[in-house]
Formats: sequence, structure tokens, C-alpha cells
Amino acid sequence: MNISVVIPLLNENESLPELNSWIEKVMQNNHFSYEIIYIDDGSTDGSWETIQKLQTINPSVKGIKFQRNYGKSAALNEGFKTSSGDVIITMDADLQDSPDEIPELYRMITEENYDMVSGWKKKRYDNKLTKNLPSKLFNATARRMSKIKLHDFNCGLKAYRKNVVKSIEVFGEMHRYVPILAKWAGFRKIGEKVVEHRARKYGVTKFGMSRFINGFLDLMTIFFVGKFGKRPMHFFGLWGTVSFMIGLMIFTWLSVSKFFFDVTGMTQRPLFFFAILSMIMGTQLFLAGFIGELISRNSTERNNYLIEKRLGL
Repeated sequence: MNISVVIPLLNENESLPELNSWIEKVMQNNHFSYEIIYIDDGSTDGSWETIQKLQTINPSVKGIKFQRNYGKSAALNEGFKTSSGDVIITMDADLQDSPDEIPELYRMITEENYDMVSGWKKKRYDNKLTKNLPSKLFNATARRMSKIKLHDFNCGLKAYRKNVVKSIEVFGEMHRYVPILAKWAGFRKIGEKVVEHRARKYGVTKFGMSRFINGFLDLMTIFFVGKFGKRPMHFFGLWGTVSFMIGLMIFTWLSVSKFFFDVTGMTQRPLFFFAILSMIMGTQLFLAGFIGELISRNSTERNNYLIEKRLGL
């Protein structure tokens, strides 16, 4: 199969028939073998019934239904597991992404040998204050921290080589940073394509202000796990040792002052309590790193499983 189109959705009943017809037309015009995988993330507007109707018309349409809303990351992760095409295309169901971009995305993966191609909505039709400005801030932060030269990490329209989606796990709010997950998994050739952004035709946006906080926290998680996930002692052990040594030096200086310079009231001084606190925190951080190392060292089965998925064994 040439292409798997993975489409997570929440209450997009009105747009589904038009979107499905558009994708089918593009596939037929380009003679692609394909499947369309809709992941209904707990819709309450009849979206699942529409997907079932589309399945009866076209056997290339597949559907996955969540009993409740788990979020876009969970939907994408299930779609990636189910997909079987050589190239996986992800897009939103709100008709703001154009299926006409699919042939060029497919070509960039198959002919230019990109591992992943991310869309860049250079001209947007979103509210500039609530979506565009925060999006630019997050993209700039992600670009600086990851060293991946993409303008739009969060664009829903992306293309992947099959072994990329089979080698990563998307959870939490990590769908915003799939290019970073791909890089940490060892896929380095990540490209970008300017894509058309269309004004929303049906329904309303599903993203609230909480996504900005969650997105930032998930970005921090990605970089911490990516850098220290296999060697937690390098982080916790380092800062634990620094904290403990600071506390120990202060405590030593207070002790020398008491016994050699006859300074009284050592236990009433704020530095005394700071020294004790610093040593306790240092010990706890060091133990956290030690426990993290034990967990990491004993997860060989999971590590081998992920390696085998990467190699296609």
C-alpha cells in the first residue's frame, strides 16, 4: 500500500463527507493504493455514524472509536499502530488542511528520501492574538532547543516514512513535537513544505488556552527524557552532589566557627538550617538518580522491542 492517511477527529461530523470525497479524488487521480483511518476521539455529534457510512461505500475507509476523549496524541498513536502504508500522512478533519498536498508530500518521502516532512502554514487564517502569536513563541522555543529547522512543529499535515511512526510513541500532548520524537529516535532527515491553510468551514476549534501550558510542559518532558532518559544519574546525581556539597561546606564552616572561634548560637543561625536542607535535598536527588538507573537498566525488554521495531525485525 502506498499511503495511509491518519485523521484524528472530535465532533467533525459536517466536514467528514467532503473531506473523504476530496481525499478519494486525489488518490484516484494519482493512482495511489491507500487507506483512510479515522480515529474518533469520543465525538458526540454523530461523527462515528458518518464514518460507518463511509466504510460501507469505500472499503479503504477504516475507523477507530474511543469511548471517551483521550486527546489527539492518543488518537495519532493508535492510528500509527494501525497504519500499513509505506508513507503515512496525518491531517486534521476540519478541512483546514488540503488533501491536494498529499502527492507532493509522498514524493518528498519516496524520491527525496526524507524520513519525515512537516507542513508549514505560512499564511494562516487563525486568530492572531490567541493562536498565531503563542504558536510562533512555542515554535521558536522548540526550534532553538531541538536544533530542528522547522517553522511549524504543530502543523497537523505531516508525512512520515513507515518505520518512523512504528518507532515512536505519542502520548500526553506530544503530538505537537513529533519531529523532536523522531529525531530522538534516530531519524535525522526531517524536511518542511509550505502548505495551504484554509479557513474553518464547519464547527469550532477544539483547542483552549490550557494547551499552551501543557505544550510547554510536554516540551520540557521531551528534552529531559531524550537527554537523560537512559542515564538519569547524570542529571539527578550531578545536582544532588552539588546540593550536598554546598550544604556540607556551609555546615563545616559553621562547625569551625563554633569550635575554633568560639562563635555561639550556631543552631539559631539561618545558615545552619539552609545547610541541613541542602544536604537532605542532595541526598534525595542522588537517591532519585540511583533508583532511575535501576529502572533504566532493568527495562532491557522494552529497549530491545523498540530497537527491533526500528530495524523491522
